[in-house]
Amino acid sequence: MMKSYSLRVDGTQVVLQPGEAPVPAPGPGQVLVKMQAAGLNRGEFIPGGLVKGGSSKPAGIEGAGEIVALGAEVATLHIGDRVMGRCAGAFSEFALMDVREAMPVPPGLPMTDAAAVPLTFLVVHDMLVLQGRLRAGEWLLITGVSSGVGVAALQAAKAMGARVIGTSGSADKLAQLAPLGLDVGIQTRAPDFAAKVMEAAGGHGADLVVNSVGGTVFAECIRCMAFEGRLATVGYVDHTLKAEIDIQALHVKRLTLFGVSNKLRNADQRAAGLPAFKADLLPAIADGRIRPLVDRVFPFDELPAAQARMESGAHVGKIVVAIGTGG
Repeated sequence: MMKSYSLRVDGTQVVLQPGEAPVPAPGPGQVLVKMQAAGLNRGEFIPGGLVKGGSSKPAGIEGAGEIVALGAEVATLHIGDRVMGRCAGAFSEFALMDVREAMPVPPGLPMTDAAAVPLTFLVVHDMLVLQGRLRAGEWLLITGVSSGVGVAALQAAKAMGARVIGTSGSADKLAQLAPLGLDVGIQTRAPDFAAKVMEAAGGHGADLVVNSVGGTVFAECIRCMAFEGRLATVGYVDHTLKAEIDIQALHVKRLTLFGVSNKLRNADQRAAGLPAFKADLLPAIADGRIRPLVDRVFPFDELPAAQARMESGAHVGKIVVAIGTGG
């Protein structure tokens, strides 16, 4: 048996439940990983999101550890390999990982940092590269730039040569992100930043907008966009799921609106983006040009406290739990 957390919906809250579960056995194309660290993701803790009312599911969706068993048809990985990847049940002492999702942990990267890479940076790659088509010299606007996805998007965009504008309600958080390359910080939680974005971008507007806040700023994001701009919707921490769309702006400026989510993708669809990610962003993580920003590391048995910090909005970057030993 192993220590493990599960999630269930209790009214308007997603609640973590500690317990024990059998150690799973890897099937074909899977590896069993002794988990050493796992990252928290806000989307997992939104009622009606990844957890449905009245149901319970293993908690945790990304992490890092050491392979301790191989399933059939696994030829590219070996027992003892340090890997990071998306996986169900990451908040457990052991978890199964699809071999296609398992990425080598670069030498010198601590496991607590590695655990902050897989889901967040794969989302960012999808958002900035695969769908967003961000190019060097373009302007990127990130609403809620201090979130885990926001910081990773900032880091990846700077590595790609883009210029980045970020919004946050906290001047202190914006100041913490300046050393990571944030070109322009706008302190606000209100939909009132379009004029400042246009001014910062010399009247051009944002070529790509990452909206991690939600419906309350959607219309303002549209107002910020450049000709042939792209708008990525990646979250809605404001719980506002509807917004007005300026159809004329969409039409005249030839805008592209797209969503960034794995919720309805199957395993093959999720794995399809891994080769491009390994080519485009993983080298920058391996050589230190991108270093995941970890806000705080909590012990495994303090996972509920880690959840509370995330939901308080006090963090900058990713929150991680340390599950086992190992660097």
